[in-house]
Amino acid sequence: MESLQLLDSSLTFLIIATGLLGLVVGSFLNVVIYRLPIMMNRAWTSECREHLGEVIPETAQLTRFNLLTPASRCPHCSHRIRILENIPVLSYLLLKGRCADCGIVISPRYPIVELTTALLSVITALHFGYGFQMLMALGFTWALVPLFLIDFDHQILPDSITLPLLWAGLVLSLFDVFIDTHSSIIGAVAGYLSLWTIFHLFKLVTGKEGMGYGDFKLLAAIGAWVGWQALPVVILFSSVVGATIGILLIVFKGRDHSLPMPFGPFLAAAGWMTLLWGNDIIQLYLQ
Repeated sequence: MESLQLLDSSLTFLIIATGLLGLVVGSFLNVVIYRLPIMMNRAWTSECREHLGEVIPETAQLTRFNLLTPASRCPHCSHRIRILENIPVLSYLLLKGRCADCGIVISPRYPIVELTTALLSVITALHFGYGFQMLMALGFTWALVPLFLIDFDHQILPDSITLPLLWAGLVLSLFDVFIDTHSSIIGAVAGYLSLWTIFHLFKLVTGKEGMGYGDFKLLAAIGAWVGWQALPVVILFSSVVGATIGILLIVFKGRDHSLPMPFGPFLAAAGWMTLLWGNDIIQLYLQ
């Protein structure tokens, strides 16, 4: 009886702890989603100007813009967001979704990202339970959230996220955290080359580029985490998720079906689902 009570209390603590941690991480991921594309664009602009021999003004060189500075501000009135105004979800509710200074409406996307990150964190924690594997799976989950939204918004998958994710998967395979090294290396190579091949065949036939190189790197990273055996499951999941989201956008948002859609968000969602349930699906298929 005491062991059951201890298990229940331990499970409750796991849900609460990972949920709260997910909210905090989700708040930071909102910053990553907004600022990282701007940082990349500024870096590209600076490199182009240097290549062209243009002199960069000293004021531009001194202006720091990264994930930590400057402090978050209202984009409309430049009101600095105070600590009490930056509590995940709660501050949004207390402020009724508006800036504390100018009253402009704050996008509901911010609390949605926080709540989604918290939910995904709890599901991941419950699936793996206490241990090192759970911690690594949470890191994998948190990396995929900004990749999903950045690619959806800007059609780019930052190397600063995909490449560390790839190397992390390969390093973890040395200790058999999720899969063995053999499966991880082949998964990374097969993930990259499969989309690379499709890209060039599509370009050869149509003369158009069907996807970006970031997609190759993301599938390589996912392959390093789940192994080559699970790549068909990733492709299956990504196709289902892509078709579902595409249909919903056409039906409810009136999106033009002829417009291209980024593939990265679907790969990110499929990679997360495969890490959690890919082995179960493979075993079910084999049986």
